[in-house]
Amino acid sequence: MKTPNLSRLSKLAKESFSALLSIAGTAFVLMLFQRDLIGEGVIAMVFLLAVAWCAYRWGLGAGMSAAISAELMFNFLFIPPFYTFTVARPEGILSLVIFFVVAIAVVERIQNTLSKAHASEQEAVLMYEFTTLLAGLRSLDAIARRVAQFMRQRFMVESVVVFIQSKGHAEQFSAQEPQDKTMKTKADCVLPLLNSWGLIGEVQLWHGAEIELPSPESRLFRNVALQIGLAIERVQITEYEFQNAGRENIQVG
Repeated sequence: MKTPNLSRLSKLAKESFSALLSIAGTAFVLMLFQRDLIGEGVIAMVFLLAVAWCAYRWGLGAGMSAAISAELMFNFLFIPPFYTFTVARPEGILSLVIFFVVAIAVVERIQNTLSKAHASEQEAVLMYEFTTLLAGLRSLDAIARRVAQFMRQRFMVESVVVFIQSKGHAEQFSAQEPQDKTMKTKADCVLPLLNSWGLIGEVQLWHGAEIELPSPESRLFRNVALQIGLAIERVQITEYEFQNAGRENIQVG
């Protein structure tokens, strides 16, 4: 059975080799045309398109491999003197430097864009699951327990403690995951729970040994705390309306 590191290295090697083949294919197509006819500028742009495609298709490692391969092939095949890495003209050196800088910038830009898009997609899926979970809860105790379970499972934290203070009552609802573990250190992250009535509780998180938690000020955790606050408010309003309806029935009776 392969270890995770070996598996990642194998995947990176395959992607980098695929990127190298893509750049080699691009160079082969360009060699079918007369160098003087298309010019170094057009050749550089075609190579940049190939590098950008590799970065988009396989990620940062393959994009970097494509940029280096394209730089070497551009120099070897299309910068005089041909079929050597020697550059005879100063403008040739400048062209190579500009090409490599732009290629690396393109790869990093594409990777950052893809990373943000992937993170936003994961956040949207997580928030959908979380709001769906909260929508079916009918008590503050249930909210505390399910939030603790969800936070521990999805964020892979060492421990979670949820406190909810019922509006107008001294009773406090709390839940902990895992239930048999007591943390002796200060929480690594604390999410205050707020709604239209003010502070109504908090979520305390202790991250695991290898996974760092998002900041409490991050958009993800702010949305998580907001959804918990709204769920608590919905339950409290329902309880308040039920109590008022019971009093009215008693008075009518």
